[in-house]
Amino acid sequence: MAIMELDLDRLRAVRVIGRGAMGTVFLVTSRCSGATTTDPQPSLPPLFALKVVEKHSPSAKPDSDRRARWELNLLSRLSSSGSDGERRQSHPFLPSLLGSVETPELLAWAVPFCSGGDLHALRHSLSPDAAFSPTAIRFYLSELVAALSHLHSLRIAYRDLKPENVLLQSSGHITLTDFDLSRHLSTSVSPSASSTAPLHPLPPEHRPRRRHRRQLTRIFAFGAASAYAEADHHSHHLKKARSARVSPVSRRRISFTTSGAAGGGERSFSFVGTEEYVSPEVVRGEGHGFAVDWWALGVLAYEMAYGRTPFKGRNRKETFRNVLTRPPEFPGGRRCDLTDLIERLLAKDPARRLGSAAGADEVRAHPFFRGVRWEILAKVTRPPFLPPPEEDLEAAVIGLGEEGGFDVRHYFKGLRQPASQPSPSMGSLTEF
Repeated sequence: MAIMELDLDRLRAVRVIGRGAMGTVFLVTSRCSGATTTDPQPSLPPLFALKVVEKHSPSAKPDSDRRARWELNLLSRLSSSGSDGERRQSHPFLPSLLGSVETPELLAWAVPFCSGGDLHALRHSLSPDAAFSPTAIRFYLSELVAALSHLHSLRIAYRDLKPENVLLQSSGHITLTDFDLSRHLSTSVSPSASSTAPLHPLPPEHRPRRRHRRQLTRIFAFGAASAYAEADHHSHHLKKARSARVSPVSRRRISFTTSGAAGGGERSFSFVGTEEYVSPEVVRGEGHGFAVDWWALGVLAYEMAYGRTPFKGRNRKETFRNVLTRPPEFPGGRRCDLTDLIERLLAKDPARRLGSAAGADEVRAHPFFRGVRWEILAKVTRPPFLPPPEEDLEAAVIGLGEEGGFDVRHYFKGLRQPASQPSPSMGSLTEF
């Protein structure tokens, strides 16, 4: 069954809801069905998100087009038809592709609109100390484990887990977003295996780049073995970590290579992700697999519980040194199932990390998740946070009338013109 082809003439953007290095996301409504395919397709929802990548933007990164096409391909795969030709039910915590369109200037695709924002914004808006309750942490981590488990079953390492990429649906359940840094791993890499050694020699374009190795040599004057030894020696003698509360501007997305976001291969050697969330094996430039996602889950759990990430330093050098050598510290010294989960997810050696032996099943079996009914997660009707109903927003869109809103093509043309007039409504931006 073909993916719906969108008609930009029938779409009207209400506002910009996200902007980043990979493109711009608009809140969009459709005048009609918005589809031009001859296949019978369900109509588009009243409101949805349209991610648009400008092909020839002067600010675009060299690999933007390839990463955008990889993300679109992956979303299509997540929404693809089964062997019987019937369209599969999308995973409840992963986005479904509603349609796509390509012009000489733009590549765009539509996904459901998540009206609840992201976990990063939610944490800062609801809690005075910028931390979630254990009950809320258990709820969101459970859904993230389910989403990662499904991706890993499809041989996909997500590689960009952070609160900003965890969106909240109108139902209060999560949806992962931004898959341009994800990677397909070959069948020779098991979701429950985390050895960092490559299984087969890699072609030159997939080997660690010399520049990356030189950077790490300058930053760190010690090897992996001494890093482990130092971590063991100082694990109980570190001073209290300085506050590392995060903000959208202080959290940088990094990439030292342009060859690792898409395609097959045994293990990825690319340096991608957000620096406070990258795993030790990524910092060292070693091959990495699915275990990087379990590490990121541990960092996310820590940030949700304590309002800061565990390894944030004064600069990138110090952050990476902390990732390699410093164990997570727990304010107050109180130990519980959550702190044990975090410690096991943040094992420096990926082979010893929770999830390395039996994948997601090993994570689900941890005592922190005791009592979670995994089979009915998506049916929970009282999540920790329920976004306001969308009816008010939909009513406002209806009030725009037939000619309300703006054409996304005109938006990008306006950006290329002299700044004499303001651009269409930017709304509340989410960086991605």
